[in-house]
Amino acid sequence: MRHFVQTMSSGKADSSTYQPLPFPFPNKLHVMLLATPNELQENNSLAMYQQLVELNESGQVYIPEGALNAQSVKNMFNKFAESHYAAFHTSLVCGHLKSEVQLFPPPEEIKVIHDLETMTRSIGSEIQICGFLDSADVSSPPSISRHLVVPTPPKAGASENDEEKQEKTEDDTTEAGKTPSFCVLLHGSLKVENMVAVVNLGEDWYGLLCSWADSKKKSNLMLSVFEPGNLAIPWLGKFHLLGPASAFESNPYGDEDSKSPFPVRPPEKRSYGQNPVVWIKPSGLQSDVQKILRYARKLPDKTQVFYKELNRLRQAALSFGMTELLEGLSTMLERECTSLPGTAHPDAALQLTHAAKAIKHAINKRYDHAIQPLSTNFASDS
Repeated sequence: MRHFVQTMSSGKADSSTYQPLPFPFPNKLHVMLLATPNELQENNSLAMYQQLVELNESGQVYIPEGALNAQSVKNMFNKFAESHYAAFHTSLVCGHLKSEVQLFPPPEEIKVIHDLETMTRSIGSEIQICGFLDSADVSSPPSISRHLVVPTPPKAGASENDEEKQEKTEDDTTEAGKTPSFCVLLHGSLKVENMVAVVNLGEDWYGLLCSWADSKKKSNLMLSVFEPGNLAIPWLGKFHLLGPASAFESNPYGDEDSKSPFPVRPPEKRSYGQNPVVWIKPSGLQSDVQKILRYARKLPDKTQVFYKELNRLRQAALSFGMTELLEGLSTMLERECTSLPGTAHPDAALQLTHAAKAIKHAINKRYDHAIQPLSTNFASDS
């Protein structure tokens, strides 16, 4: 251990060898030393373990205060538990209803990185319920942490001796089970109705309360904390735009709750939701060119589809910087025009001549420029 700490601290460790510290996942390394201060000073063990914690970049070293006995060890572990496992108290509020609750494990501060600064966010003294949604609409959203939510038990009053204190605690526990609790009411309602509650944790920071079951018989109220921001769940849209269904002219869920307004479709098209042009292999380019030539032979019946594919290929060629492809396509369209049979529709030759010239002249025009069909007096055969 001492050799490992000295090697790692001095920076002489070989990069090819396995280096366990710091651990490659979020953690805190705590060391509980069961030794007297004199023993630690003789072996210089305290400094060694402090260096070990520093190598992990998080954690702390604990030692018993005073003589090494059962009481000092107990005090050391109590101090450790109070520092890292203390209950987090907050209030759960929904309109005029309120309940004091505890979160386990305690939520930690998170860092939000902006363009010019890094801000620290933490859950405050109040969690405000904004509204309710069907569990099917929310699905399984990404969260940065999850916490068990339990009602805060009533504080026991001061007693004269241990026996009275124990009796008082038992009575308070019994009374707590009979006292109405909004937290218990909320948990039961969410479980029965199969719904979730959207909660506000701070400015532009939201979370979700739901009933989570680890078995068929037992379930708990759980808080899922989202990333700070108004668009933490893309398919729900921006949180500040959500409102009650009664605020809409027509029920967004339908008269018989047969439909859902979610997922919210974004205004822009997703790249993975379109049909992009892929020319990784020569066969892809050849297929697109042959498709245009097939439609060219079926003019004027396929006029709209012909120009749609022509503009699609033009935009792809400009994106890839393949202007020679457009010149070559213009030549091929001219060849198709000269090879039309005598029975071809007169409009076919006109459209091919127009497209051949337009595709060549459109090389230097804007990317979003669209080649339009030539207006003629001919009517396509029915």
